[in-house]
Amino acid sequence: MARLNWGMIGGGEGSQIGPAHRLGAGLDGAFSFVAGALDHRPEAGREYGQRLGLATDRAYGDWREMLDGEKRREDRVDLVTVATPNATHFEITKAFLENGFHVLCEKPMTMTVEEGEEIVRISKGTGNICAVNYGYTGYSLVRHMKAMVARGDLGKIRLVKAEFAHGHHADAADADNPRVRWRYDPAQAGVSAQFADCGIHALHMASFVTGQEVERLSADTVSCIASRELEDDAMVNFRMDSGAVGRLWTSSVAIGRQHGLTLQIFGEKGGLRWSQEQPNQLYWMPLNGRLEIIERGEGGLSPEADRTSRVTIGHAEGMPLAFANIYTDLAEAIHARKDGRPMDPAADLYPRVEDGLRSMAAVFAVADSGKRQGIWVDARPPMFR
Repeated sequence: MARLNWGMIGGGEGSQIGPAHRLGAGLDGAFSFVAGALDHRPEAGREYGQRLGLATDRAYGDWREMLDGEKRREDRVDLVTVATPNATHFEITKAFLENGFHVLCEKPMTMTVEEGEEIVRISKGTGNICAVNYGYTGYSLVRHMKAMVARGDLGKIRLVKAEFAHGHHADAADADNPRVRWRYDPAQAGVSAQFADCGIHALHMASFVTGQEVERLSADTVSCIASRELEDDAMVNFRMDSGAVGRLWTSSVAIGRQHGLTLQIFGEKGGLRWSQEQPNQLYWMPLNGRLEIIERGEGGLSPEADRTSRVTIGHAEGMPLAFANIYTDLAEAIHARKDGRPMDPAADLYPRVEDGLRSMAAVFAVADSGKRQGIWVDARPPMFR
């Protein structure tokens, strides 16, 4: 397939997420990096873009300049990645969708449920893809978990346990560190800190793997460091639409935990366990059987896992390669639309605009429940009730 044109907004020099996107988008030769507005400082963005190889006229000073420039070109970008501060996601994503571009937006997709519903309507109305970067779903063995659940290996799913707990904000002396402080400031972060930052990754992965959506939840949220207005720890119980029970713990004060994203799925016929820090192994325990370790890259896995595994067994594949799997999904989706054909089912796994909306509704539900001593609340966005 011919390479598609790709552009990026945000993710400039010193960004944590920018290099992972650029590696992921370019890894399989599906996209060429041709345009960008990489920094909130126009000249710095232009200069850095040119250092990365962008043509002078496509290293833009800001996203509005990029939109104006790209929509006039015959060789316009096919996909735009939005990796700017959270509060800007809605405005930028909306503008590019309305002007005929496909978009991959970093999470959270929006800052409010109402904005999320508007993005869903625009994406559906224009026919343009809006994907959300829940990049951890790109791991090969996460996709194999999903395939095992879908083909009935576990039977009916009874229980899901998800965690995303780290200890990197546990030092109270960091209260005035600007890189940490903004995350717990409602004026900058919104209604939630730790759950909105990390918890929604775990919640989305629970839905992705089980194929079930969260209907209602009860949350216990706390600021273990008293100076914080927003939570740094949350325990969330939830119920899914096909009957599964869910438990989710997320924390930024769990000293000794590094990344901490794990998922366990328990069904009538067996259980699965996967950890992002050891992504090459999936633990499978069949009912009345023996524990098995499934290795990424071994023979006999699902098409979904085989398609997203690049190097031989025993060699680690990390986050940029998981991101690359999201990008190859999107390349297949865009080519399929251009060619007027169905897309490869094994690639039809990129996180949708609806996932971004459901996550935002869950953020507000957790904040609401946490303020009301854990009362059970509806976790669905109004348009999906």
